[in-house]
Amino acid sequence: MTESDRQMQLRDTQDAFDSVAADYDGPRGNNLLIQDMRDEMWRWLDKTFAPSSRLIDLGCGTGLDAVRMAHLGHRITATDWSSQMVARTADRARLESVADRVQAMTVGAHELQRLEEEGTFDGAYSNLGPLNCIPDLADVSSACARLLKPGGALVFTVIGRICPWEIAYYALRGRWSRVKMRFARNVVPVGMNKHTIWTRYYTPREFYRAFKGDFTLEHYRGLCAFAPPPYLSWVRDKYPRCYKWLWRIDRHTAGWPLMRLLGDHFLIVMRKR
Repeated sequence: MTESDRQMQLRDTQDAFDSVAADYDGPRGNNLLIQDMRDEMWRWLDKTFAPSSRLIDLGCGTGLDAVRMAHLGHRITATDWSSQMVARTADRARLESVADRVQAMTVGAHELQRLEEEGTFDGAYSNLGPLNCIPDLADVSSACARLLKPGGALVFTVIGRICPWEIAYYALRGRWSRVKMRFARNVVPVGMNKHTIWTRYYTPREFYRAFKGDFTLEHYRGLCAFAPPPYLSWVRDKYPRCYKWLWRIDRHTAGWPLMRLLGDHFLIVMRKR
């Protein structure tokens, strides 16, 4: 892929997220199923980062994670490639009186060289797949290694390759091209709001390969292996008790060998050497 192709894909993705920023807190970007996924991420953020940490949010979206972490006393540099999402984050931080602890910046995860505070952050996190849209994860790894203190942690949730729900859902409808999409080895176009998001899917080990020179792998687990992915909200609505049980099974088994390869997303924790 040429550099002009990469820049075109980044602009397409940026335009797509700019186009949905105004209503992204609704069903498109934060329905009840996504909130449950977010709760699971928050549980791991709280386990990983000490109180009053200084953290980078990679792909902050509308700031739900950044503002929540700021309320807990952390200082957040919230970054996103979409200027409209960054504006939403800054507004949310002001409205919730944590603007002094949230610095919102229009910086993509692919251009972290623009952050100059070398070795001053305790960690970084990224929630719900922004890193799937980055052309070169090795650049993210080296930038995070430069910015983090020794022993600093990364906590990411990433869209995975093997989602049993998605395979079953599209196979039953005969949409075999959609079934195969996650198994593509290169970036693929995913439509959103009449725009295109250029996305690359990973297994946890494929993803970690880009970071292993700078970070050790501490833990990874599937996310939404048994629980349905966000676009199947009717499962929660129609079978609420079953849905709760599926999430309990998810949380209990998602870190087991083999099981941790499955899910709509996976969660991965890495530590700077």
